[in-house]
Amino acid sequence: MPRYFFDLLEGDILAVDEEGLELSSLRAVQAGAAKSLADMARDAVHSFPPATGQHNMAIEVRDVCGPLMQVKFSFEVERLRA
Repeated sequence: MPRYFFDLLEGDILAVDEEGLELSSLRAVQAGAAKSLADMARDAVHSFPPATGQHNMAIEVRDVCGPLMQVKFSFEVERLRA
């Protein structure tokens, strides 16, 4: 089974996946990346105090041959009152 690496990118911070996961299909790779990204977004939204401004995050998936796909998520927090 092929091994895929899920590098996490949040703003300018990159966390490189050194271990990777063995997955059977690109569908499983995409689902895994989307789930990881949803978890990152949930944690960012629940951070205290919530940071205002635009937040960009992505999962960059690669295999032994190089980059394969990128799953991105962007959201913005705007405070209307203090």
